[in-house]
Amino acid sequence: MKNYRLATILLALLLAAGRTAAAAEELNLKEEPGQHLDVRLGDRVLVRYMRAFDTSTPERRAETNKPYLHVFDPEGRAPITNGPGGLYPHHRGIFIGWTRIGCGGKTYNFWGMGDSAQIHQKFLQLEADANRASFTSLVRWESRTGETILLEERTQTVFPALSPAYLAIDFTSRLAAPSGEVTLDGDPEHGGVQYRPADAIDRKQTLYVFPVENPQPTSDLDYPWVGETYLLGEARYSVVAMNHPSNPKGTRFSAYRDYGRFGGFVRGPIKPGAPLTLRYRFLIAAGPMPPASLIQASYNQFAGTNSPPPKTAVRWSDQPAAKK
Repeated sequence: MKNYRLATILLALLLAAGRTAAAAEELNLKEEPGQHLDVRLGDRVLVRYMRAFDTSTPERRAETNKPYLHVFDPEGRAPITNGPGGLYPHHRGIFIGWTRIGCGGKTYNFWGMGDSAQIHQKFLQLEADANRASFTSLVRWESRTGETILLEERTQTVFPALSPAYLAIDFTSRLAAPSGEVTLDGDPEHGGVQYRPADAIDRKQTLYVFPVENPQPTSDLDYPWVGETYLLGEARYSVVAMNHPSNPKGTRFSAYRDYGRFGGFVRGPIKPGAPLTLRYRFLIAAGPMPPASLIQASYNQFAGTNSPPPKTAVRWSDQPAAKK
């Protein structure tokens, strides 16, 4: 155990050194007012926060009815995540939602959205320095009749990561219930904080990595992290979604679809005056999945834990695009 603690410290130092080296190019924020906010390393786009809300046509409203985070390739040329269009176009980049949200005896869909919408109101915080960039978006979850069901403060912090990863994203959502108690419900296929790869991936090449030897993802609870590898064109990308220990217990990961949408699902109440905070980290790599030692070191730093790397299992996606 002593040797492992030393290895964890060394890995953490390497991660910090990797961020410092990458910071030779400055992290910066560049906004296209009313459309999106870029986090860039020099002139290279790392992520793009899509925040437009346009009701000029029904089609445009459907394309802009929720803010989400596009992740870009290492060169900053194009997103490796999904936007509007393709299979299940309501799955977009890194996003959050639930198909069944109860409030005041009514049920609202903030997953497929329909007539509901998540609307960016303003940025509460914008920061960038040599090592990381962070922004907080105030998002109003509006019902089809214009009521505010949830008021969200969504903070996304972006920083370079150690190779073979090239990017880490900390996603924090603080959900408040201004109109009465809210119940988050649904199922792991239709709720929570999720990552959706670009629609053009090769669905026969999607695989998942679990931090246990015999994973049962449709029933296992509270994985600390789950990884996914997918093929987009000729490039392979790997993503790890990390579940902070402060999140509600009973988190279930949906991690088996061939089109690659995966993430953590929780359910439960949000009472007025008692906001719910959800915290996740996404580690992004170009190429194969990083070794479990690197993943666990990043998770330990994120979660404030000191656990050794687990034994892992790799599974091909075993469920095709059968559910929305």
